[in-house]
Amino acid sequence: MRKLFLPIFALLGVAALAPAAEVGTQKQPIEITATGDTNYQEGIATAHGDVVIHAGDTDIYCDSARYNPKTHEIFSDGHVRIYRTVGLFVGDHAIYNTETKIIQAVDMRTDKNPYLVSGSNVTTISEGAFLVKKGAFTTHDSSNPDFRLQAKTVRVYENDRVIFQNATFYVRNIPVFWWPYLYQSLDDAFSYMISPAFLSSWGPSMLTRVSMPITDDIKTQIRLDYRWKRGVAFGLEPDMRYGTDKKSWARIRTYFLQDNNPDINTTSVPRGDLSEGRYRVSLQSRTNFTEDIYGIADITKLSDAFVLQDFYQSEFQLNPQPDNVVAVTKTHPIYTLTAIARFQANVFFEQTERLPEVVLDIVRTPLFGGPIFYEGETGIADLHRSFGTGSTSQDYATLRFDSFHQFLYPNTYFGWLSVVPRVGFRATYYDQTRDLGKTPLIPSDNPLIPDFLSVDLTQPVQYGGPTFRTVVNAGVEASFKVSREWEGAQNSSLGLDGLRHIFQPFTNFSWVSSSNSNPASILQFDRYQPATQLQPIDFPQFTSVDSIDSWTIWRLGVRNRLQTRRDDMTVSWLEVETYIDVNFNNPFDKTQYSNLFNKINFNPVPWMSFGIASQVPVFEKGFTEIDTNVSIQPIANLQVSLAHRYLNSNPFFDNSSLYVLSGYYRFNDNWGIGVREQYEGTTGVIEEQRFSVYRDLTSWVASVGAIIRDNGGGAKEYGVLVTFTLKALPKFSFDLNFDPGGTNQTQ
Repeated sequence: MRKLFLPIFALLGVAALAPAAEVGTQKQPIEITATGDTNYQEGIATAHGDVVIHAGDTDIYCDSARYNPKTHEIFSDGHVRIYRTVGLFVGDHAIYNTETKIIQAVDMRTDKNPYLVSGSNVTTISEGAFLVKKGAFTTHDSSNPDFRLQAKTVRVYENDRVIFQNATFYVRNIPVFWWPYLYQSLDDAFSYMISPAFLSSWGPSMLTRVSMPITDDIKTQIRLDYRWKRGVAFGLEPDMRYGTDKKSWARIRTYFLQDNNPDINTTSVPRGDLSEGRYRVSLQSRTNFTEDIYGIADITKLSDAFVLQDFYQSEFQLNPQPDNVVAVTKTHPIYTLTAIARFQANVFFEQTERLPEVVLDIVRTPLFGGPIFYEGETGIADLHRSFGTGSTSQDYATLRFDSFHQFLYPNTYFGWLSVVPRVGFRATYYDQTRDLGKTPLIPSDNPLIPDFLSVDLTQPVQYGGPTFRTVVNAGVEASFKVSREWEGAQNSSLGLDGLRHIFQPFTNFSWVSSSNSNPASILQFDRYQPATQLQPIDFPQFTSVDSIDSWTIWRLGVRNRLQTRRDDMTVSWLEVETYIDVNFNNPFDKTQYSNLFNKINFNPVPWMSFGIASQVPVFEKGFTEIDTNVSIQPIANLQVSLAHRYLNSNPFFDNSSLYVLSGYYRFNDNWGIGVREQYEGTTGVIEEQRFSVYRDLTSWVASVGAIIRDNGGGAKEYGVLVTFTLKALPKFSFDLNFDPGGTNQTQ
């Protein structure tokens, strides 16, 4: 092996080249070694055969090389590999300047974890940055990548960003998308999803989604969908970060389509005439103005009441009538001051408008550092109850001033008995009420339906002028705990490593007296909402301000908790909670005793859980509800869950016996299947069936799913979805959900 090494001063005084020498500059010596010939003629050093060149933080390997000390350029040929602290460059020919550290190369590629770049010409433009002409960009480490971005120019800034001009996205050799300009942050995910789909209400469809950053602080999703029965749809969904430390954010969701068949309806609910121009525009944001003042916005404008149901089915199931609210909040350790504006942006939905409302909440805090605690809530609101288009109910409004104050004296007696007495006062002013003398009331004989719900909202509102209502409340909570341990309780099959039993009786007595003899005279805004669970009997947890009536209720129960050790932690092995209300006077339940409630959670081993929440009428007439869920993972690759809800004789909800079975099995690293069945026993209808197959394709995840829905009285809906999800850069995602939700497959 021969070696060349000469500092710059040697080049000035030495005419002959030693067999092993150094060449370079005073700033940076150059060391050249090779297995073949090395020589130095006319100021140019040359080397042949497995050439290795060390120049500062750069190592060059090639078949042959020439170094010109005057221009500081190294010309390398054949299997060129240039290693620098910023990465590896590989090609057949390259020119490297030891002073400027600029690389000029033809047909060179670079592997910058976790991505690969190649091009017809690679040039270093600054430290840690290079320019690629006719470049290709991919994260798939293969000579024949599954996907790539092909661009006229690619500028790569190490660990920061990549900028493309005139870029085309290829799947294998098929072009699928083009951008004139594309900015890719190396800290954020780029992903592309293409989903061939079929839904009976859509026909054959193609759903596409491209996720990419615009700048370091703005990311977006571009959606372009085609449905054979409905037409073309387009959506743009930017996500933005801004403000101090980028802690403020905003999300915009837009979707527009010219619906060729807006009258398609797979349900039994009539729709009427819908416009062909359909859309949704949404904004969710949080802005931190200062460390203790922030604002939020949650606004959704829809073209009609059914656009979410037709094209955002998953979102519709969770939130069929989206809110429209803007608020500013001032926070403090002991209080929160909030100004709210809630408005009816979609006239086809009912909305309780607050135009505006200002509320001061004071958290439970000790008075003057003493044993007595205070909490309160005071607010003023301009309230409007605006019913939806086509409703037979008449809108109404009032100005409300409400102020609540409560004192508590928590204490522990005998070292084990916790007692928290409380007393409170509330005053509320309404500038408009309902004149009950001119309003027909039809009380129900069902003891679970409050009398103030007997107002017929289809009749014109008969106003009764202003009123001032006072409310006094008092009560006491008490509880204690008794425990015992059994270290000998050892059973690996049952997941037991010692056992501790905690027994906790509890009670809560609540008394409320209202100066208003009938809440029906109060115009209802923050109103009683029917539910299967018991209403809160404490203030301020009871938030139905306009439905407050006098009551005397005693709630009592007991908690049993069995704990064991697992992985050096204490975990709940079995929990059982039982409670009941004794109704001396309850306007929401006119029986003497409520249902008896039982809640059981059983987690014997990490791979199995069981839960049941039930309420049954034991001492009085009532309704029955039993909710059961079981989840097991008997082996690492199999997960199965079963849930059942039984509801009978509730005056506000239909009888139901709903079964939901779901499971997922992973055959190996590449294949998996999922299934979900939903069956309503009271009607004998299989409401929904889903089947999915997942395949990992190295850089992509492919899934094929089928769905059948019976929406009750309408046409049965069925569909097929094929999804290809590109694993993101630098992280990767796995879309395991199947729902032809149009533009939001992952919900």
